[in-house]
Amino acid sequence: MTSISWTGFSKKTPQERLEHLQSNALLSPEDKTILESASLPLATANQMAEHVIGTLSLPFALAPDFQVDGSIYHLPMVTEEPSVVAAASFAAKLIKRSGGFKTHIHQRLMIGQVALYDISDKDNAHQTILTAKENLINMANQAHPSIVKRGGGARDIWCEDKEDFLIVYLSVDTQEAMGANMVNTMMEALVPDLEIMTQGKSLMAILSNYATESLVTAECTVDLRFLSRDKDQAHRLAQKMELASQLAQVDPYRATTHNKGIFNGVDALVLATGNDWRAIEAGAHAYACQDGHYRGLSQWHYDQEAQKIKGKLTLPLPIATKGGSIGLNPSVVAAHDILGNVNARTLARLIASLGLAQNFAALKALTSTGIQSGHMKLQAKSLALLAGAKEEQVPTLVKQLLQEKHLNLETAKQLLAKLS
Repeated sequence: MTSISWTGFSKKTPQERLEHLQSNALLSPEDKTILESASLPLATANQMAEHVIGTLSLPFALAPDFQVDGSIYHLPMVTEEPSVVAAASFAAKLIKRSGGFKTHIHQRLMIGQVALYDISDKDNAHQTILTAKENLINMANQAHPSIVKRGGGARDIWCEDKEDFLIVYLSVDTQEAMGANMVNTMMEALVPDLEIMTQGKSLMAILSNYATESLVTAECTVDLRFLSRDKDQAHRLAQKMELASQLAQVDPYRATTHNKGIFNGVDALVLATGNDWRAIEAGAHAYACQDGHYRGLSQWHYDQEAQKIKGKLTLPLPIATKGGSIGLNPSVVAAHDILGNVNARTLARLIASLGLAQNFAALKALTSTGIQSGHMKLQAKSLALLAGAKEEQVPTLVKQLLQEKHLNLETAKQLLAKLS
């Protein structure tokens, strides 16, 4: 995507922002209409879940100008939490000035498993399965031939002895899909033969959301001059950000909040693109404690010689651009259009970069002004709206609320009564 001016974007009305996107060829007229209506048709929703009685809307926002692997992207974010989009946009701006994000796809394979039990000779069963590996892989591919035609399919089989179970794992290239149904179909197809080979019983056959074969790494470097114009202050801030990163490696209480901040960004883009944020979070939190200790998913290092702070984030990201409900929700279709209809690998790169950006913004705020300075203004705005303030009354009411000792709904109502 070409570079676009985003000056004053935050001060525009939602309608003006949509017009800005359309005039810069980021939105088609059809997508603009979809986002203006901001609704999922009830008839469509009724096909997506059971017992449907309505739909729930969330803010659909944009974090512009992310430079990832040399290209510029504008990231749709669905989130209700104040300051998240502003923080991501701020971080993206600073990181772009220092060269942007660099990413690496380690692999993109999903893992399925068949858990077998009541096996009298696990060693012999293990060896029998490995001997039949090629036949089993072919059998899995025959269960879902369409993915093989698209260049994907089963890739490898291995076994692990875990107490009462012998677990058979299958890795699958699911191409543009997340692949849950695909992998489940393959695993279930293997069950009869695996039971015969092992003389055991199958407990279950299912995909795992611990996607250790779908790892993505995002990295960035930020020049100290972008942390603060004061060199000494920038130096102290970089040191404290590195220490904050270390704290998240040794204290699970901090690590949990550290990772939640990362997922403020990750979830917002995962949700906007119609992906399963529950699966992504489950896999990432398991990855965060892969050595038995729950740790922060990102690491920051202060390179004093180069006068830069360097960040790195690795996540399991089995992201899809096809399948599931992605094509059913009009707003999700619009989100993919805004992204340029990138493939699943690129989308995973963008999600990891957004998570690292969100983490950078949070650590910078926590170790300098504190997290509340940005939150309080947005909290005051939410209170003003809850109190019933009209659009033209909100700025004045927010200003008054921030000067009050107690920032709560009752205070907002009292101040609004005086304005009315």
